Amino acid sequence: MKRTQISAIAIAFSTLFAGQAMAADNAPLTRAQVKAELTQAVNSGYTVVTESGLLAKDVFSSNYPAPQVESLTRAQVRAELAEAIASGNVFVSESGQRANEVFSSNYAQDSSIGKSREEVRQELAEAIENGLLDKHISA
Repeated sequence: MKRTQISAIAIAFSTLFAGQAMAADNAPLTRAQVKAELTQAVNSGYTVVTESGLLAKDVFSSNYPAPQVESLTRAQVRAELAEAIASGNVFVSESGQRANEVFSSNYAQDSSIGKSREEVRQELAEAIENGLLDKHISA
């Protein structure tokens, strides 16, 4: 058991020193930089407050605002809504069906354009030339 403890401690120390050796900036921080980083960590809730290692922002989530996410402008939201209404991609029933599913005749359907007759004939001729078309078709 002592060997496993010793090896675990050795691995922990080697990880600690390897992490410091791989750091890009080896210059020590000034007192002002350390104070600024500490103030920022405390204000944003990135300090450990429990023995289990939970952060202040996780334990006291009401004291720390959620991080700001990039939001859309009103014009962008209105444009997206108008596009969704026009294409029928809005929910119209409690069952979760969209308008283009319930009232499919009111909205344009996705049209899959097939090949023209000439393209099919050309492909058939190429298949016959290359021997890819079996002459005997079994029923």
